Amino acid sequence: MSARRVLFCGVWAVLILTACHKESALAPTPEQTFVVNGVVKELEPDGKTVVIQHEAVSNYMAAMTMPFEVHDTNVLRGLKPGDAITFRLRITSKEGWIDSINLRQKSSAPPPAPSAVRVSSTVELGEGDLLPDRHFTNELGQAVRLGQYKGEVLAFTFFFTSCPYPNFCPRLTGNFAEAAAQLRQMPGAPARWHLLSISFDPKTDTPSRLLTYAENAHYDPARWSFLTGDPDQISGLADQFGENFWKEGASISHNLRTVVVDASGRVRKIFQGNNWTSADLVREMAKAAAP
Repeated sequence: MSARRVLFCGVWAVLILTACHKESALAPTPEQTFVVNGVVKELEPDGKTVVIQHEAVSNYMAAMTMPFEVHDTNVLRGLKPGDAITFRLRITSKEGWIDSINLRQKSSAPPPAPSAVRVSSTVELGEGDLLPDRHFTNELGQAVRLGQYKGEVLAFTFFFTSCPYPNFCPRLTGNFAEAAAQLRQMPGAPARWHLLSISFDPKTDTPSRLLTYAENAHYDPARWSFLTGDPDQISGLADQFGENFWKEGASISHNLRTVVVDASGRVRKIFQGNNWTSADLVREMAKAAAP
């Protein structure tokens, strides 16, 4: 792993942290409810998101610092960074959210200052830039490179298979599955297109594991590939699009980036976060295919 990857510890408003654990997130599950202790780290400007440093959630995910949304913004009323809380987390196959918070102890000190920010000497790419050629291995154990998709509209995202929280990696995989179905049925869809899901956990996400995950997503290998490979190739590409990931305890924290590239190999759209839909992706891919 590149030496320039430094753990980001405190600037919660800069990066969206997510927490994931060692379970498949693709299989539908009944609604689950967990009662969890944690400490408020940040209340985000959208008014519905709180970043919490939480304890391990038994049989679900490791202790982690991550953002959680609420449906009722009143749940967050009166909270401040540093407050010790107990919260109720509800999980369905499509979504996770907090529906109640109990204050255990008010903060008695200001929140700590950021201690370190992840920095990179890599120049980030933006819309209009050429996609670099990178080398990976797909779920079938075949060597692939980004350059081989030139002439096709390409969309790729970063994920890892053991992420359980439905708002993050599973949502991206679900959006790609829906986009693939829409593109197959769409009149006037791009004639040539391909989707790539790139794992940033290559130690765990071997080709055989990726194949199982891909089959659970009902993928078509002619249109969608799941990639692993050399960590430097993965982190190099991630750095260029502002995708940040690192180990935190037993799991991985990361933000979210999804990229659309046109047939000439130029970046056409970069989605940040997880609020884009499959329809948004299909629309951008259709635009990328336009002369």
